[in-house]
This record gives sequence, structure tokens and C-alpha cells, in this order.
Amino acid sequence: MQVSLTAHSGLERRLEVAVPAARVAGEVDTRLKSLARSVRLKGFRPGKAPFAVVRQQFASQVQSEVVSDLLQQSFSEAVTQEKLRPAGGPRIESLSADPGADLRYAAVFEVLPEITLAPLESLAIERPEASITPADLDAMIESMRRQRPTFTPVERAAQDTDQVTVDFEGRVAGETFQGGTGSGVRFVMGAGRMLAEFDAGLKGAKAGETRNVTVNFPDNYGSKDVAGKLAVFAVTVQKVEEQGLPTIDDEFCASFGVKEGGLAKLREDVRENMEHELAQAIRGKVRLAVLDALHSANPIEVPRAMVDEQVQALSLEAARRMGIQDASQLPKRDVFEQSARRRVVLGLIIGEIIRINDMKVERERVNSRLAETVSNYPNPDEMRRQYLQSAEAMRDIEAAALEDQVIDAVLLRAKISPKPATFAGLTGFGQNVS
Repeated sequence: MQVSLTAHSGLERRLEVAVPAARVAGEVDTRLKSLARSVRLKGFRPGKAPFAVVRQQFASQVQSEVVSDLLQQSFSEAVTQEKLRPAGGPRIESLSADPGADLRYAAVFEVLPEITLAPLESLAIERPEASITPADLDAMIESMRRQRPTFTPVERAAQDTDQVTVDFEGRVAGETFQGGTGSGVRFVMGAGRMLAEFDAGLKGAKAGETRNVTVNFPDNYGSKDVAGKLAVFAVTVQKVEEQGLPTIDDEFCASFGVKEGGLAKLREDVRENMEHELAQAIRGKVRLAVLDALHSANPIEVPRAMVDEQVQALSLEAARRMGIQDASQLPKRDVFEQSARRRVVLGLIIGEIIRINDMKVERERVNSRLAETVSNYPNPDEMRRQYLQSAEAMRDIEAAALEDQVIDAVLLRAKISPKPATFAGLTGFGQNVS
């Protein structure tokens, strides 16, 4: 077999391969003889048809099968001979596969880059350091109070944060519509549960008052019957209630699962949960810092095909997250390009660290990762069983566990410096509280 290698721009390579006609013909003959021993042809007993007849009837089909198989086989032999590491499947060009002639083709493909990692000792990584302060704990308890608001009837006009109870009947072009009526409906003003125009139309209303509220349903509204249409609601306010915060008593503590021990036990449990959340946040920040350091210290040219694959994966993730089924509604490729390239670079770097250090996934880490993953579900035992029965799901768990090992290996050798931080800064607590 003759092989000629040409390096194109970047990581692209072109292999020109010639498989001798004798090898092709020999494989065709071998397959035809094997076929002749079992083939059924009209006028002959099974396996008794003359070889010349078998050749005449099946030579073209077998020739095509042999060419297809030899393309794959010879390409694999050629890249091994040239010590190449393809980054993806080849594009086949200039195919010549006539019977009795050499099988000639050119395979164009990208190769994986040669990676020389920067010493792990040269990496500088900041590790956030924070603790739960009494003020953090007080703020969390206060946040929990806001999760259990109390409402007290008032005679004044309704305003934001009040809870109102209403009866309503909506009409489009004078006709009632499905879902347009309600009785004893309660909602908090300004909380965004109702359409903005409906909400705004009741500001200043008092208990017992009836108002006509006009609402323009958006074009993308969930009900096609009223989407993009104008509706008029006759709304009667039954009750206006002022929002307040509950007293921290045994009843309040019980609403969060603390049946005994009162506020002291509640604070103890809340602190424990905050410590766990803080530890996870620090771990996430450190992981990101390690990946950033590895990415910055190891600029690598990456195969276009691998980037394209990650762009597609990111697009599918975005589609699932946004509930998009029409591909034309997805953001343009440029939106995903940088993230896709980073994924590929880090994947190659992590793979090289694993190879150099001959890392094998540790079963204890896999079990820990699995336990952490299923703990987020309401039925952890059932989810654990489903994960264990899915080879693909367990491969994902093992890959995550192996990446954790890489992160820890980097942290053992890199230059680590502490960085003062706060619970709120690391976890984002309080950022969405008005």
C-alpha cells in the first residue's frame, strides 16, 4: 500500500492512498468463494452454483462492499503508519475503484494538536476564603421570614406587595372566553403573577370596588384563543390585605421542619445548610479558577471539526433550556463559538494531564459523585437505580469524577493564594431580594 502525506494549513492533513489492485481482487475473490458455498441460485442446489455464475451475478455488489471496507481498513493502516491522530472522520476525495485497477483515494482530515503543557507549578490560583457570620445567619433567617409572609385585611386602597382577592370576568369582542373568569382569586400586587396591565389596573382599588380593566394579550400568550387580542375584564375586589412578616415562634420554626428546639435549633440547622452551600460555592469557584489557569497557560490550536461538534452541543443545550423547537429561532453560531472553543481546549488539556499521570477513575469518587447527583431528586434511591442501569449516565458520572481528580492534582502543585470573600458574594444570596 502506497501512502503520501501532505500537511495543509493548520491541523489539516491530506493522505493519498493507493491499495494494490491485487489486494482488492484477492478480497473480492475470497468473498465470492465464501458466498458461492451458501448462495441459492435458481436451477442449482444451495452452494452448488458454478463459481463463474456466482461471479457474474454478484461481482459488482461484492466489489462495492470490498471497496467500502478497504477504505476504512486502509485509512486506519495509513494513519497508524504515519503516526497520526485524526480529530474526526476523513473527507474522501479522488476515488478510483474500477475493477482490476488500484484503489486510489485521498483522505482529508484534521489531526489532534501536539500538546506541551505548562508546568502545573507555574499556575497561580486564588482560593476564596469565607465564613458564615452572625449577620449572614440573621439575613438568612430574615429571608426565610419573607418566604412565609402574613396578610392582614386593611380598608385602604391596594398597593404593591398587598394581597388582593378578586372575582373577574373577561370578554374579547364582547364574548367571554375559556379561562377568562375567576372567583376568589388571590395574588400579590406587583409580584408578576398576573399580566402587568391587569395588575396595574387594580392599583388604588378598595375592597368592594368594581373596575373595568383593559388588557392587551401578548402575541406569544399561552392561549391561542386570546393571543394578540384586546380583552376587557370586569373585576370586583373582595379583599385587600397588607403584607407583613411572621413572628419567629415555634409555629414558624415548625413550618421549616424544626419541631423541637425552637429558634436555637432552627439557627443551627440553617447554619449547617449555609456551610454546605458555602463549601459548594467555594469548590465551584476554585474549579473555575483552575480551568481558567489551565486555559490561559496552554494556548492550543484546535481542530475545526471538534469546535463544530461543541457548537452543535451548545445549541442543543440552549434549545432545551429555552424550550425552542424551531432551529431557526436559535442564536447565531457566533454566540456559541468562544464557549465551544474553550470546551475543546480544556478537554484536550485535561485529557493530556490524565494521560501523562496515567490517571484512573477512583471508584470512591464515582460513588460520591453519584450520591451527590441523586440527592437533588425527591426519590434518590430510585434515581440511583436508574443511573446504575444506564451505561451512558454512569460514563458522565465517571468523567466528572475523573475531572475532579485532575482539579485536585493541579491544586496540589499550583501556587495557591487565599482571597477574602463573603457568603453573599460567593453564593449570590440577597442579589434577587428587593
